Amino acid sequence: MAKINDYYQKRQLIDQLADELQALENDQALKAELKFEKDVKALMDQYNKAPSEVLQILAAIDPTVTAKGNAAGQRAKRPLVTYKNPHTGESVKTRGGNHKTLKEWRNKYGKETVKSWAS
Repeated sequence: MAKINDYYQKRQLIDQLADELQALENDQALKAELKFEKDVKALMDQYNKAPSEVLQILAAIDPTVTAKGNAAGQRAKRPLVTYKNPHTGESVKTRGGNHKTLKEWRNKYGKETVKSWAS
């Protein structure tokens, strides 16, 4: 009996997916996106350009587009922050707060004070 139950569950899933696929195929926004994708691919073929080359061109136009792309699970690099101690004139450049000198300054002058030294 287990096989027949499994069969009917799979049949029900197939019917449900078929309905969802039909709804997507009738969606005008999806049709527009698919047409855009087709046009972009045709343009790439016309000019003999690879997707990586297109990304480089887009990155040159708009710096927020990264030519490398972000793989899933990767996050953006932290900004480089420079702290300048007004008492000693010493500078520290770091991308994170786990810096030996910064920890010493925080212990000596306080967290908020050291934070105000950032530029």
